[in-house]
Amino acid sequence: MLGFWLKIVRLVRRSWREFSPLVVTYQVLSSASVDDLWQKVVDLADVSWHPLLAKTDVPRGQIPKPGLIYQAVSRLFPMPIQIFVERVLPQELLSVRIFALPGVEERVTYRVESTVCGTYVSYSVTLKGWLSPLVWSVIRPYAAKVASELAQTVERELLTNTTRRQKFAKPDGLDFLGWVLLLGASQAIVSPSYFC
Repeated sequence: MLGFWLKIVRLVRRSWREFSPLVVTYQVLSSASVDDLWQKVVDLADVSWHPLLAKTDVPRGQIPKPGLIYQAVSRLFPMPIQIFVERVLPQELLSVRIFALPGVEERVTYRVESTVCGTYVSYSVTLKGWLSPLVWSVIRPYAAKVASELAQTVERELLTNTTRRQKFAKPDGLDFLGWVLLLGASQAIVSPSYFC
């Protein structure tokens, strides 16, 4: 009986080692700046935009640094998951490792890159382990939306802030000094004494 279980364990270990990792990258072009997008990515306390995460235990203002470990709750399953920050390149890249289930290893990388056309936001997922096909079949539709949700949320916030500024600005955009200069310039142009 013990020999049977040892064969099963060896078979599982061999299949785990032979399983090729699944690597998928989603990329979207955004009109927001690198700074605005990066601020949203590194705000680990606010994951309201994230299709896979419901909340985290990170205090507001916490900056991600390599070695930081925090907990998050998934939107799909009401269970806590551990997230380990692996690598941070400011204004460019954030790489984390997610420990949700035994039998699957997940690495997620957010990348923000400025180009002539706009800012590219990419979300890469790497899954390893014998449970990775099952996990991928569940999270694939949500993972496909992460980059676009991030870009859309930042663009909406920028649009809302711009609209608020315009709403509270003076209708003509001129202050008292602007009116004085404008009236002085119009009198100088109309006054006949300058043409003599």
